[in-house]
Amino acid sequence: MTQTTMRGVYPILVTPYDESFQVDDDSLQNLVEFNLKAGVHGLGVALGSEIIALSEAERGHVTRLVVQQVRGRVPVVINTGGPAAELAVLYSRIAEANGADALMIRPPTFLPAGPDQIIAYYRAVSEAVHLPIFIQDTPETPVSGSFARKIVERCEQVRYIKVESLPPAYQVGRAVADCGDLLAVFGGAGGSYFIEELRRGAVGTMPGCSQPEAFVAVWDAYQRGDDKIAREAMTRWVAPVNRLASQAPGAFYHVHKEILRQRGIIRTSNVRGPVTPLDEMTRRELQQVIDELYGS
Repeated sequence: MTQTTMRGVYPILVTPYDESFQVDDDSLQNLVEFNLKAGVHGLGVALGSEIIALSEAERGHVTRLVVQQVRGRVPVVINTGGPAAELAVLYSRIAEANGADALMIRPPTFLPAGPDQIIAYYRAVSEAVHLPIFIQDTPETPVSGSFARKIVERCEQVRYIKVESLPPAYQVGRAVADCGDLLAVFGGAGGSYFIEELRRGAVGTMPGCSQPEAFVAVWDAYQRGDDKIAREAMTRWVAPVNRLASQAPGAFYHVHKEILRQRGIIRTSNVRGPVTPLDEMTRRELQQVIDELYGS
């Protein structure tokens, strides 16, 4: 159900696993429904979904399952980047065939690539599919607003940019100023700077999926001009979780999966390795946050 302008809260779904670390279909379907019932405006399968730990067959399976469960109620964005243009094209065609509404692609990371090669990479995908494309700007693969303009000039399907370079709110503002007339700007970084990004012209965010109702509450309050309520929701619900999720590489997966497990949405909080587990102190802090936010 591709729409002209995607906007709002687009949580990135985790990939739930069973006790044998295989994709847990039932938990994934529950997770989709949990987010839809919270009123999210779209869903994503991306780096926060552990796609780098999924086989090609599993990527296709997860995409199909999510699209089938959503049943056109909101747009579904699939991350289809790869270390080579040919792989990005392959993943993108598979996502399109499986019913995705949009693609999200960051520049290749395995080998250094210059501006001309990066533009050619996006152009290859743009010419191979008929879906809108998000440029994914990350700290490891930054894409400035001025460079994004050059990509858009050569790539018809590129219509969005998700900004995560540091510092996020500042970079969102720069992107809006430099290319906001051509691209709709989303924030990322777990949604930690959602309000600041909205103030600077972002049209949405792609946060974690364990607290969708909190992000929808922030969005709704901000849209009706109630900045105080929006800030209170961020402080009360989002900030404690995101502080823990950013403690170490991979902590994001552990934190959000454990919250979802304890909220009864997914069966296990298993994360495929090699990802460093949470240390004992962080586990205790996480349990305290869960008890305070979601305890009976």
